[in-house]
Amino acid sequence: MPFEQHDNPLGPFEERFSADLRQAGETFVADRAALAAAGALRGRRRLLLRRRAAVVGGVASLALVGAGGAVLLPGGTSPHQDGTSVGTGKHTAAATPTPSPVSGDQMISTLERLLPKGKFSKAEARGSYVQLVYEDGRGPAAISVNLGRVEPGSDEARQTTECPGKVFVRYDACSTTRLSDASVVMVLQGYEYPDRRVDTKWWSAELVTPEGQHVSVSEWNAAAEKDAPVSRTEPPLSAAQLRKLAAAGAWRDAIDAMPRDTRTPTAQPSDTATAASVAVAPTLRSLLPKGAFKVSEGSGDDSGFGYLVLDDGKGKSLVQVNVQPNMADAESDLFGSDAEVLADGTKVAVHQVPGEKGGAGVVMWTVDTIRTDGRRVVISAFNSGAQDTAATRKTPALTMKQLRTIALSPKWWR
Repeated sequence: MPFEQHDNPLGPFEERFSADLRQAGETFVADRAALAAAGALRGRRRLLLRRRAAVVGGVASLALVGAGGAVLLPGGTSPHQDGTSVGTGKHTAAATPTPSPVSGDQMISTLERLLPKGKFSKAEARGSYVQLVYEDGRGPAAISVNLGRVEPGSDEARQTTECPGKVFVRYDACSTTRLSDASVVMVLQGYEYPDRRVDTKWWSAELVTPEGQHVSVSEWNAAAEKDAPVSRTEPPLSAAQLRKLAAAGAWRDAIDAMPRDTRTPTAQPSDTATAASVAVAPTLRSLLPKGAFKVSEGSGDDSGFGYLVLDDGKGKSLVQVNVQPNMADAESDLFGSDAEVLADGTKVAVHQVPGEKGGAGVVMWTVDTIRTDGRRVVISAFNSGAQDTAATRKTPALTMKQLRTIALSPKWWR
């Protein structure tokens, strides 16, 4: 996201995060229904774009920044398809690249060089993040690039380049392309505000290489991501241009120079027993009453979180499930003294509240369960096919009893 224009020594992410923490500390009241919804949201975000996560990655890489905002980049680089590098370009196969500091100004210069001819202003770079305002004569537009890594072959790598379901993200177009070097890039043309309260368009490209290099490019049809008037009909770069910018070799050189986290996570004793959740959407489908519903949309084979849109002929109904191991630490917040306790110690809490995304007349019915070893399954159903669209029926397609039966099924764990 574009940096705020002010003199605060903190970056925008750190500043906003600190402010959010302060506000949370000042206003926190334990609302278990809200906590249940928030817990579901954690899993749901696995299916959404990692736009915010990309910003976190940029902040995490601030450790790379040296005096004067320099970022450690290779002293030399191997040729890439665009022929552009922020290194020296003198790398040979026999030589071992030596990281050398490259200033934020050079990062900015690289972005300017890769963009079509135009005027540039308000350029800033911090760590692995660079942003500026680009003017091609049709109105100013914010453009940013953020660099990071994902584990090659991981769910995160795959999900980063998958088009999200329109149940949760509204957009006009989205495509995923495999490049000649086996990199995968997703280009999404959507909106800054899901409810379209301001018609700011947000177009992005998310590229992941076979080695796990992650390049995230964003552009808007305004001079800033938020709080700036729309200045042009569309962002300046086409889908093809976004794809090309994300694939530029200079960004990969920069990622190659980032120090890797060599620490090996220590598995908890219960991890082996509790972490093996199943593919959520297929499991949910198998637990539905036989022949009662048509499924118009689903989330695929992801574990952790999934959803189906059901239709029994009386209107669409979104049903979503989170499957989370090792949630014992959150048990006291999620399950109050009024929670039902089953014979095996499993706790069950139920909530019937208004929808959380503003769809007119939408309600959310939730059954939240947690086992004694911290394994949690929470299922929510809505009386609409999406939370931000108006209700299509009076109540969700599944009853509270059916939701309870599904949540308590042993099928959620291998």
